[in-house]
Amino acid sequence: MLRNTTRDTILARELFFTKTLKEKARGLIGNSHPRALALQTRWGIHTFGMQFPIDVLVCDDVLRVKAVRRNMGRFSFFFWNPKYLRVFELPAGVLEKSGTEVGDQLEVVSP
Repeated sequence: MLRNTTRDTILARELFFTKTLKEKARGLIGNSHPRALALQTRWGIHTFGMQFPIDVLVCDDVLRVKAVRRNMGRFSFFFWNPKYLRVFELPAGVLEKSGTEVGDQLEVVSP
């Protein structure tokens, strides 16, 4: 589960962690519906080949939100300061509903 402790909201009840280079490279491409995905990359992401928009959070090592992209449409790029590598891709609308902003503190909670 991914939780915003600053706002006491749940961003994702189920969170898929990419483990291999192939999983990270594929991300949500080819999925017919969005799901919460955690990955590590310093160089940015793209939504080429995706069928839906997503919300994106970029965090530091202690999961403090450093960059936000809401409703990232298809065929888009998102780049950020490469010193941050923790990235969460979420279904579009999650960030607006939760009020998540830069500076918020997140936590990953195991079931």
